[in-house]
Amino acid sequence: MDISFLNFNKKYSNKFYDLNIEWLESYFYVEEHDKQILSNPEEYIINKGGSILFVSCGDKIVGTVALMPTSDIDTYELTKMAVDPNYRGKKIGQKLLEQIIFIAREKKLNKLILYSNKKLENAIYLYSKYKFVEIRLEKNCPYKRANIKMELSI
Repeated sequence: MDISFLNFNKKYSNKFYDLNIEWLESYFYVEEHDKQILSNPEEYIINKGGSILFVSCGDKIVGTVALMPTSDIDTYELTKMAVDPNYRGKKIGQKLLEQIIFIAREKKLNKLILYSNKKLENAIYLYSKYKFVEIRLEKNCPYKRANIKMELSI
């Protein structure tokens, strides 16, 4: 499958929103924190020094992932990774993860963190494969659905 990576462009904002809403509604529910970020990706991610990456197959956007700054200047949250249901099982999530880790290294970040849920066994396996390790989940976690926090030292 021939895919391409694209950096954030305002014209793809609706795909960032749609891909993530579909994923959240399929597996969990959409939280207020999600709505804020997905509705305003420039404000919450891009304008704060983060990155949003898209993957296209032909002329169709089929996946996305983001690096969102945290309060720690050298630590970003890997977040909002979603793949079109028709393209799941084709290693697009893995390719997105590899590319976003590459971008994190280019930014000279020290750590990536992510929040997930243990019921997403394939995702947890993928993160572990790329050397993310489980760390303590804080009490004031930004996502109610999260029951695991992972970290990658870069």
